[in-house]
Amino acid sequence: MQLTQTGILADNPRLARYLSFSIDSETEIAASLTLLAANIDSANTVVGLGQSLVDVLGKAVTGLSIMPAQTGCGIGIPSTPAAVWCWLHGDDRGEIFHRSLQIEEWLAPAFTLNDVIDSFAYDQNRDLSGYEDGSENPQGKEAIEAAIVQGQGGGLDGGSFVAVQQWLHDFDILKSMTTAQRDDVIGRHISDNDEFEEAPLSAHVKRAAQESFEPEAFMLRRSMPWSEGMQAGLVFVAFGKSFDAFEAVLNRMLGHEDKISDALFTFTRPVSGAYYWCPPISNGKLDLSAVGL
Repeated sequence: MQLTQTGILADNPRLARYLSFSIDSETEIAASLTLLAANIDSANTVVGLGQSLVDVLGKAVTGLSIMPAQTGCGIGIPSTPAAVWCWLHGDDRGEIFHRSLQIEEWLAPAFTLNDVIDSFAYDQNRDLSGYEDGSENPQGKEAIEAAIVQGQGGGLDGGSFVAVQQWLHDFDILKSMTTAQRDDVIGRHISDNDEFEEAPLSAHVKRAAQESFEPEAFMLRRSMPWSEGMQAGLVFVAFGKSFDAFEAVLNRMLGHEDKISDALFTFTRPVSGAYYWCPPISNGKLDLSAVGL
């Protein structure tokens, strides 16, 4: 029986949209969420609930928290929590827009739409810096092991936790770098995506190598580029059976282990960040029993 929102484990779409909502009327929450749960198609829309919403419902989801704001080596990591997060998949921007309107209608008047980010696939899963993203994502059973809650009981098994950050790139800095300097920042050659041992310790692949942690810090990344006007970057999306892997990697990137910060911060910074719990599926609908619905 399908227990996981299908879109979590599916390959990245060509187009996507991220919606985040805040609570507007507590008395209407149950009705709005019940309507959303009954009608959402998890194959093309993934739904996440934030800590503030779970608190208002008077429930607790073990493992869910608010992403903490952090600093390290002069780098700031913001926390911008929301009550509900939706990740819309598709290949038609117009259809995604109309689906957004429908979701907004289902969630009103309990929730207010606060933020919309449109994203897209670039080449073969490349970030707008030109480097491939998610090269070492777990696959198949390993993806399920990394991303999906198991053994916690009904209402929780099949769910997932997701960390979401919008990163803003400085393309002037990128353009000022030589190819070798860019390769040193990432730790891969842009020409063939191969890692190279002589990369500095600050190289991103050395900071974030998921297998180098104890325990290993594997997560299922579903990041995609975004752009608005002349600003652009990456929407970082990482699903996990908990937030432990994400936090371990981010702490090392910030230099909390050895005072060496990730060279990625030389040209990009997160401008938002939040944690969500993605409920499981039961009988084809979102299973909100863990939060009393």
